Amino acid sequence: MAQASATIAFEDVGKTFGDAQRAALDRVTLAVPEREFLAIVGPSGSGKTTLLRLVNRLAEPSSGTVRVAGEDVRDVDPIALRRRIGYVFQGIGLFPHMTVGENIAITLRLLGVDKPRMAARVGDLLDLVRLDRAQYRDRFPDQLSGGERQRVGVARAIAAGPKIVLMDEPFGALDPLTRDALGSDYRKLHDDLGLTTVMITHDMLEAVLLADRIVVMHDGRLIADGTPRALMSEVSNDYVRELMQTPRRHAERLQTLMERGAGTTPQ
Repeated sequence: MAQASATIAFEDVGKTFGDAQRAALDRVTLAVPEREFLAIVGPSGSGKTTLLRLVNRLAEPSSGTVRVAGEDVRDVDPIALRRRIGYVFQGIGLFPHMTVGENIAITLRLLGVDKPRMAARVGDLLDLVRLDRAQYRDRFPDQLSGGERQRVGVARAIAAGPKIVLMDEPFGALDPLTRDALGSDYRKLHDDLGLTTVMITHDMLEAVLLADRIVVMHDGRLIADGTPRALMSEVSNDYVRELMQTPRRHAERLQTLMERGAGTTPQ
């Protein structure tokens, strides 16, 4: 799609840290349209997190341009920009001395929202992330499970009604059942709220099941870009082909196990 009409656009973006011999990002061009759920995958050190951090100016490009809603992010106050963008990451980052309600409301408080509206919004957000408002509002983070803390992190990220949410390995530290449930619930929130989501993940199955489109990064470059179905048929790049075969191998192994189990005669 045209860069000008994208919600997020990277235009020939490069990033080098200090005197590093290799660029963290090497002339990346990528457009993310409104309401898309984009997954970014690739090995450690491929530039995924650096790319994400450029969107809300937690890092600055060495060359090229990053745009949000058509604006060059360098022309936007970074604090104002970050308040327009939700950010969810694996470490969660809840403030331990604040209750769940206070954590969720922190951006609303900074924006000057009055207490009655803030309290109502917190209750609505707890409902959205499937946490009982009466039970969880006054708890502290150390009284929550990992999955509950991550749900609070999602609620905090969308509290101010952003249209863009950035996610850096948001479910990576969770057990498989919680990870699957929270991923599905977030995808529903993404659709219901009309969000534009960019998610970094190392889990190819998660990317295939949740995302509308997947981009693959390697050594700071974007080496593949397409729908999950299209990339599953990718044969021109050895790394991409091997990466995309992972979910298929899992499915084939599961099918084999199920067939063996179905063929077992009880004694």
